[in-house]
Amino acid sequence: MADLWQRSRDAAVAAVEPLAGRMRPRTLDEFEGQDHLLGEGKLLRRMLTADAITSLILHGPPGTGKTTLAELIASHTHRHFERENAASVGVKRIREIIDDAVRRLSAGGPRTILFLDEIHRFTRAQQDVLLGDVERGVITLIGATTENPLFACNSALVSRSTLMRLELLTEEQITRVLRRAIADPDRGYGKLNLNVTDEALHVWAVKCDGDARRALTALEVAVLSSGRSALRADTGGAPSALRADAGDQESARRADLHIDRQTAEDSIQQKAAVYDATGDEHFDTISAFIKSVRGSDPDAAVYWMARMLDAGEDPRYIARRMAILASEDIGNADPRGIMVAAAAWELVERIGMPEARITLAQAVTYLALAPKSNAAYLAIEEATADVKEGRTLPVPVYLRDKNSSPIPGDNGKGVGMRDRQGERYEYSHDVPGAVTGQDYLGVPKSYYRPLQAGVEKMLAERLEEIKRLRRAGR
Repeated sequence: MADLWQRSRDAAVAAVEPLAGRMRPRTLDEFEGQDHLLGEGKLLRRMLTADAITSLILHGPPGTGKTTLAELIASHTHRHFERENAASVGVKRIREIIDDAVRRLSAGGPRTILFLDEIHRFTRAQQDVLLGDVERGVITLIGATTENPLFACNSALVSRSTLMRLELLTEEQITRVLRRAIADPDRGYGKLNLNVTDEALHVWAVKCDGDARRALTALEVAVLSSGRSALRADTGGAPSALRADAGDQESARRADLHIDRQTAEDSIQQKAAVYDATGDEHFDTISAFIKSVRGSDPDAAVYWMARMLDAGEDPRYIARRMAILASEDIGNADPRGIMVAAAAWELVERIGMPEARITLAQAVTYLALAPKSNAAYLAIEEATADVKEGRTLPVPVYLRDKNSSPIPGDNGKGVGMRDRQGERYEYSHDVPGAVTGQDYLGVPKSYYRPLQAGVEKMLAERLEEIKRLRRAGR
C-alpha cells in the first residue's frame, strides 16, 4: 500500500534543506569549476562521454564539489548510486551493498557506484571486503577526501583508482554560483525582490576562499537576517527561499531585500583560510614561501608567511626554514644572512606571537633581497656524493694527527711526519701569505665554486689567488 503521507514528509524534510544543498548542480552543465577535469577533451569528460568510468578518488579542499560530482557521474552514466561515509560504515553494510550490486547486475539492472565520503578513514577490514569486487568491476568506487590520497589512503586502494584533484573555485566561478542562486525561482531566491550589490558578491567570492558551500551559506544568512518577513516559505509544493506566516507570504514577495557590502561582511564574518598544518596546504605554502625568498620577491615571501601565521603555523618552524634557506640559497654571497636568520630564530623563541611576526618579517625581507648563491650547498652535496659512492680517500700521512703516528724529530706541529714519497706537512704560517703548495686531499677536486654574487665575488677572487700561490709553492 502506498504511503499517503510520504509526500508530506518529503516536503517537510526538503523545506529545511539549506540553500547550499538545494542549489547542488543537477547536470554537468550546471557544475561550476574543475575545467581541468570536465573541460572539452579533458580526462573525466572523455570518460563520461565514453561511459568508461572506473573507480575514482576525488581529493581537494572543502566546497569544491566532490560529492556533487560523484552524484552527477552516477546520474550521467545511469548507474545506481549508494552513498556512505567511510568513518561510520561497517563491513556488514559494505557486504550488503556488494550483494545488492551483484543481484542488480544478475537481473540485468544498472551497475552500482559506491560513493565513500572521507575515504581516508577507510579501515583495513573494509578495504579487504571491497578490493576484489572493485577490481572485478562489480561496483565502481568513488571516494572523496580533503587529504592527499597518496599518504592518507591505503596503497592497494589507490592503485585500483584514478586520482583526480579538485581545485578551489575562482572568484568569478563563485560569483556565478551566487548569481544562479539569486535568480533561481524554485531552489533559490528568484521569487523575491532581492537586490544584491556587486560589492556584496565580491565580499563573498573573496572571503569564502574558493568554497562554494561557504559562499551560499553566507548568502542564505544575509537573506534570512534581512527583515521580519525574511523567513522560509513553502510555495508551489517546492522548497523556496523563505518561510512566512500565511499573511506575510505576499508581502515577503513584494518586499525589497537589499544586501550591500556591510550586510555581506556581517553574514560571512572572518575569512576562513584553507590551510591544514599537516596536509598539502602546509607543504605547498612553505614551498611557495621558500621559492619566493629564493626568487628575491619580498612581497610574495611576506604574503605566504602571513598566510601561514594567520592559519596558526608555528613561527619557530618558519624561523627554522629561514635558517636552512640562509645557507642553502644565500650562503657566502651574504654571510650576514645566516646571522640574521639565527638572530630571528632566537628572538622568535624569546618573544613569541604576535610580536614575533615583526621579527620574522624583518628577517624574510632581508633574506629575499640578499644576493643569492647555492655554491656552499652544491659543494657539500657533491662532496657527500663522492663520500657515499666513490672510493674512500685515506688521510695523507703528513696530515694525520701527530699523536697517531709519532715520528722522531717532529717539532710539535706535525712537520716531521712524511709519507712514502717523502712529502711532509708544511706549516702554513712558515711561508709568506700562509699558503703553501701542500696537497690536502690527495686527488684533484673542485667542490666549492664561488659565484660572482655579493661577498662571494670577493671570495672567488681570493680562491683564485690561493690557487695561484699554491701552484707557485710546489
